[in-house]
Amino acid sequence: MTDNHKRKSRAAPLEIAGRTVPPGENVTIDIPVADLYTHAKLTMPVNVIRSRKPGPTLFISAAVHGDELNGVEIIRRVLRLRELKQLRGTLIVVPIVNVHGFLRNSRYLPDRRDLNRSFPGSEHGSVAGRLAKVFIEEIVLHSDYGIDLHTGAIHRANLPQIRADLSQPTVRAMADAFGCPLLIDASLREGSLREYADRKGVPLLLYEAGEALRFDEFSIRAGVRGIRGVMRHLGMLPRRKVSRRPPKPVVAEDSSWQRAPESGILRSLVELGEYVETEQVLAYVADPFGADEVAVTAEHAGIVIGRSYLPLAHAGDAIYHVARVKRAQEVANRVEAYQEAHEPDDHEDYGSSGEPPLV
Repeated sequence: MTDNHKRKSRAAPLEIAGRTVPPGENVTIDIPVADLYTHAKLTMPVNVIRSRKPGPTLFISAAVHGDELNGVEIIRRVLRLRELKQLRGTLIVVPIVNVHGFLRNSRYLPDRRDLNRSFPGSEHGSVAGRLAKVFIEEIVLHSDYGIDLHTGAIHRANLPQIRADLSQPTVRAMADAFGCPLLIDASLREGSLREYADRKGVPLLLYEAGEALRFDEFSIRAGVRGIRGVMRHLGMLPRRKVSRRPPKPVVAEDSSWQRAPESGILRSLVELGEYVETEQVLAYVADPFGADEVAVTAEHAGIVIGRSYLPLAHAGDAIYHVARVKRAQEVANRVEAYQEAHEPDDHEDYGSSGEPPLV
């Protein structure tokens, strides 16, 4: 933790949207954002939990893209963790950042802008710029660390993975603590939340898992467990005694999308997390009559970290995302074990509420 973060971790006054949150409080704050066309008020809901015990401030955000829903459920389950009674520091959670897109099941805002290319925003800008400005001022600049939750696009799913600037020791340590088997050393994109948080000295992880507009139980469970791991690493939750530390995550050397060579009906052969060899057939694209069939093959060996689930493809459409890693077969075995560890048991008791238990 830097000296700056040590200073911020003390029990200093915290004011969000004009409301002061003293230590020991658990409050929900509705931050005003651009109204609807009908003149109805719209707010971005924020939950702030402040311990009386000193510690860092961590924000967790989801639905920066309004159609990415897994993170909303991850945050709901994090807020139900019994361990939060032992919290140190402050937890700020924003389950729905892009409230306009969320209401419309849309990735984008009404101004057709991508919020994650609009930071730091402007109070005099478009809807995206204004929302970005509000999120920066009311959430990011009050925090020492951040975790931003994302999914793949519509009809496209991602294997649980952390994307971060791994050249920074603090960020790399957080990524290791999250526990995903595979890390992507992703460069900072101008206008993204990660890029601006980096400029302001707020280490940030981006968790990618699952598909837009869908809940994926594996991705949700992995996300909850990963957040707990980071909070334990930061000293916000008590550390667990473990007999053996899990293997350190592997950093992908690079990755590339394998694209459809022709248009047609797509028949996929490989699942997320699988190891593939160079030139291995990943899928076939055929015309509706089945007369002509073309293979989609892997350009290099690696692990499948993303794939399309739409059984239709135009020439050039991205079909499979393959990450190149050292000892790929070994990593694939670890990914398989990771998947099994986060899958619900068929005989699991969900209780009278019909909800899965805390993970």
